[in-house]
Amino acid sequence: MLPNREGQKIPRVTFRTRQDDQWKDVTTDEIFAGRTVVVFALPGAYTPTCSTTHLPRYNELAPTFSKLGVDEIVCLSVNDGFVMAEWQKDQAAPNVTFLPDGNGAFTEGMGMLVDKADLGFGKRSWRYSMLVKDGVIVKQFIEPQKPGDPFEVSDADTMLRYLAPAARAPEPAVVFTRPGCPHCARAKALLEANGVAYEEVALGKAITFSTVRAVSGRGTAPQVFIGGRHIGGADDLAAYFDAATRKAA
Repeated sequence: MLPNREGQKIPRVTFRTRQDDQWKDVTTDEIFAGRTVVVFALPGAYTPTCSTTHLPRYNELAPTFSKLGVDEIVCLSVNDGFVMAEWQKDQAAPNVTFLPDGNGAFTEGMGMLVDKADLGFGKRSWRYSMLVKDGVIVKQFIEPQKPGDPFEVSDADTMLRYLAPAARAPEPAVVFTRPGCPHCARAKALLEANGVAYEEVALGKAITFSTVRAVSGRGTAPQVFIGGRHIGGADDLAAYFDAATRKAA
């Protein structure tokens, strides 16, 4: 059975990272001493669940965690510094710190080093997350030991509910834009002014006005979606925020 180390100190190791194409040693003291850190560990860079769900959601919720007193969010995997550096570029996850545990020293010290030889991975980390304050593990969520790669409790939303049960995760937003469009610039400014993190999809050869018309019913830019709901253009977005302000008053 994998050990739960709540109340214990984290292992003291040095991570060999790649930053700006140079080696840089980062110690656990630099990351954890006197700070509140959320760590999520996963089996490997570029693997499906890690790339499509586990990592992106932590990156998305990072501003919410920050408001709750979390200083840093760390993604840890038993991969070398080159692989983790390239994965970070590929994922475009600026709100997460990537730590390569290439030799598995930290993971072994956590008691989370498992054999995935059946997949050709060798020794890797079991999937888990933890809240660490000043180097002490306050809470740990360990995935159940069952075949495959279970992903049930180490997700960002579970950690958020632990930190603040009443907190609401921000709704995802996307805005379809056209280069040089002043109304698109206004819509993005409105989203930013209201603290809404968003993804921008610029129209071009791959995404056309036909695409926008198919999903929104309108063939103009911008078109904004929040939480799966079609809001509309810049004027519609302004009205949406005005209504939300009046409701909260």
